Amino acid sequence: MNAELIHRLHFAFTVTFHYLFPQLTMGLALLIVVLKTVALKEAGGEWDRAARFWGKIFGINFVFGVVTGIPMEFEFGTNWARFSRLSGGVIGQPLAMEGVFSFFLESAFLGLFLYGGHWLSKRMHWFSAVMVFVGSWISGFFIIVTDAWMQHPVAYAHLPSGQFEVLSFWQLLLNPWALLQYAHNMTGAVVTASFVMAATGAFYLLEGRFQECGCAYGRIFLKVGVIAGLISTILIIFPTGDLHGKYVARNQPAAIAAMEGLFKTETGAGIVLMGQPNEETQQIDNPIVVNNVLSFLIYGTTKAEVKGLDQFPRDQWPTTLPLLYYAYHIMAGLGTYFVLLMIASAFLLWRRKLYQTRWVLWLLLISFPLPYIANTAGWMTAEIGRQPWLIYGLMRTSEGYSSMVSTGNGLFTLLGFMGLYALLGLLFTVLVYREISHGPEMKDKAAVAAD
Repeated sequence: MNAELIHRLHFAFTVTFHYLFPQLTMGLALLIVVLKTVALKEAGGEWDRAARFWGKIFGINFVFGVVTGIPMEFEFGTNWARFSRLSGGVIGQPLAMEGVFSFFLESAFLGLFLYGGHWLSKRMHWFSAVMVFVGSWISGFFIIVTDAWMQHPVAYAHLPSGQFEVLSFWQLLLNPWALLQYAHNMTGAVVTASFVMAATGAFYLLEGRFQECGCAYGRIFLKVGVIAGLISTILIIFPTGDLHGKYVARNQPAAIAAMEGLFKTETGAGIVLMGQPNEETQQIDNPIVVNNVLSFLIYGTTKAEVKGLDQFPRDQWPTTLPLLYYAYHIMAGLGTYFVLLMIASAFLLWRRKLYQTRWVLWLLLISFPLPYIANTAGWMTAEIGRQPWLIYGLMRTSEGYSSMVSTGNGLFTLLGFMGLYALLGLLFTVLVYREISHGPEMKDKAAVAAD
């Protein structure tokens, strides 16, 4: 085990654990705005109390996202010093803007939303929710811009010193890769929030909770979660996933070939639904293939030629190819399941039978972890697919890590982070479970608080 592998594992672990929190906050930010918008015109106050309940869940996620996100800023220097020194002139700008503008915007208005509910007017409280949403989604945009430049470098100059500098900040922000990746990623965040909200509603209905005093919070959560889930699960496949996949195929053809397990160039290439990639024999074992579909999805015709891995030097193949293949197929398979489940749930909701159909409620309840897995698999697909490049076509991963940090030191800190994050994960679970068990504020308690 060498130092490069340890540094990769170190950052992969910390960023994967960290992203468990922002994906929910970014998705919830939008759904809270939906709840608050409906609350502006309602008389009973249930939708407003529902929004405040999810504001508490948002706040817990936000705090843990900040705590787990700060160490990654230091890891650029401790684990990836050469990469930071050479590319800091480019990636430092969007990262700094994310911290200075969006983070403070989001955190300031989150405080108003959480603690100003009883003295702010309805419209001002709604406005604070909107600004939390804006700050959250701008934050996601700047992070995506940073990653997109590593995937598809644009608007840069390579100086004689080896450093990179920005030629046009607007071209950096409007990188086509960033725009497509941002749309796909934020839709994935809404999928996560939709499933979490729908699962909570299903849990309340299955348990018969919070239906006294006319406060049917389970129905509200289920309705919003299913409708948002139906829209977002469709959008994440088409157009966001479709357009992003086609752009990857044009700019990272080796990654697409590895994701699909296409070892040899084919005309009228089929898509592999199931099978095991075999690098030694350079074929898929036990394949289940749908003919011509891959060519059609990428180029719009079943007779198009799709480049296989045989068209690229072996040292430019994505590393850990089987892991890339399985991550992509897990993401795609779960995405298909999400659409089917949400279509069935939306149909039952339209027929007014969802709240009584227990087997669908159980499916929604036990499915809430799956968007986390799908989002993680999606990011693994993107980052492993970029390998062996740290900055695609410009800097290999082997050239960017901190060579002065030994394998032992890297492993020691990795184990330390794993232990610390295990405790953080336990604390997060306890806090969120406590809030969900307590539930939204009931009508009579809200009236007392208002008095």
